[in-house]
Amino acid sequence: MSKVISGFSKRSKQEKINWLAENYFEKNTHVVEIIQQYWNTDEKLQQLHDDFIENTLTNFYMPFGVAPNFLINNETYVVPMVIEESSVVAAASLVAKYWSTRGGFKTTVLGTTKIGQVHFMFEGDKKELTAYFTNNKEKLVAATASITKNMDKRGGGILDLKLVDKTAELANYYQLHVTFETKDSMGANFINSCLEAIANAFRNDQIEIIMSILSNFVPGCLVRAEVSCPIADLGGENPQKFAEKFYQAVQIAQIEPYRAVTHNKGIMNGVDAVVLATGNDFRAVEAGAHAYASKEGAYKSLSHCTIADGIFKFWLDIPLALGTVGGLTALHPMAKLSLEMLQKPSANRLMEIVAAAGLAQNFAALRALTTKGIQHGHMKMHLQNILNQLGANAQEKEKITTYFDGKTVTHAAVVSKFEEIK
Repeated sequence: MSKVISGFSKRSKQEKINWLAENYFEKNTHVVEIIQQYWNTDEKLQQLHDDFIENTLTNFYMPFGVAPNFLINNETYVVPMVIEESSVVAAASLVAKYWSTRGGFKTTVLGTTKIGQVHFMFEGDKKELTAYFTNNKEKLVAATASITKNMDKRGGGILDLKLVDKTAELANYYQLHVTFETKDSMGANFINSCLEAIANAFRNDQIEIIMSILSNFVPGCLVRAEVSCPIADLGGENPQKFAEKFYQAVQIAQIEPYRAVTHNKGIMNGVDAVVLATGNDFRAVEAGAHAYASKEGAYKSLSHCTIADGIFKFWLDIPLALGTVGGLTALHPMAKLSLEMLQKPSANRLMEIVAAAGLAQNFAALRALTTKGIQHGHMKMHLQNILNQLGANAQEKEKITTYFDGKTVTHAAVVSKFEEIK
């Protein structure tokens, strides 16, 4: 029997759940129960969540944690983090406290511009196209006046508009390349609306508009976070040796893509967690960051390190197109709470906080990798997940946690100890 369904979106939430349970689960009694237990008891709040996307059935929870002691440009923050991976929040907290006694994180926004493009095909004489563009450039910008009015008042809007010839890469392909400033808004809807207005004003019988869309590659929307201190202040038994191994670990990520991807994933553990907590678009941030890591033609580390003249310096340059007004930031109660926790930051300040979180995660991972190894701390934090999977009760958890204090945690070892206790 065919399971193709028409008019699914028009069915009620309960009807959608019932259809799903009947058609895609062998024993469907548990399906409805599991889905409904994640509904919010506040119907108004649940309806708000239902309206975020289409065909909503329930909520998918992720842990919301905080990392305190982030000293950023001499101000202390408690940083909200939404992530399912154990040890990430603990590592961020530990590193934040570590650097709070060594000057903290220094951050600088290097740029805030974003890009949108009108992609089109033109088969005629390029000189004629260039003349047409030049003669109509002011008209194209003017076509966005009703859209940019409020943004212009806030100091944003369209900064530049140029014609780009891409015919060497693809026959007859050109772009209108538009640079924007969107202030505290991430600006996706604003940029796309402007681009469509420009495209409509630009098209003629010879110009075939293919699409008008913002780019999530934002190398002009860049922030730097860094930490530094005398090598002697790094602590440990041999701070010089630690600094040298740490430096080499970063250099390896600069020249070895297999390592660089995992290296940068660690950075994104911190970045994505704060981006999610503040209601921003972590997929756009991910795509832009990894594109930036490849900007020189090979995939490389987003972070850098130097050890010179007795000073250890570690920094991160990352493109971050973030917003603190509009979108989910104005709708999701927890996103609003996160921004309030961060003292209602501007988009620029949020860029700095997110970059600091990413650098903290990277420092934590590299410190673990070059000393004890990554699994020592990670599996210790993962112990509770393993115990929950095994269905251990409170007494069993306490016994097993005590047993593994100071020992290496492995899944097999935990299972073995659990079975022994049972």
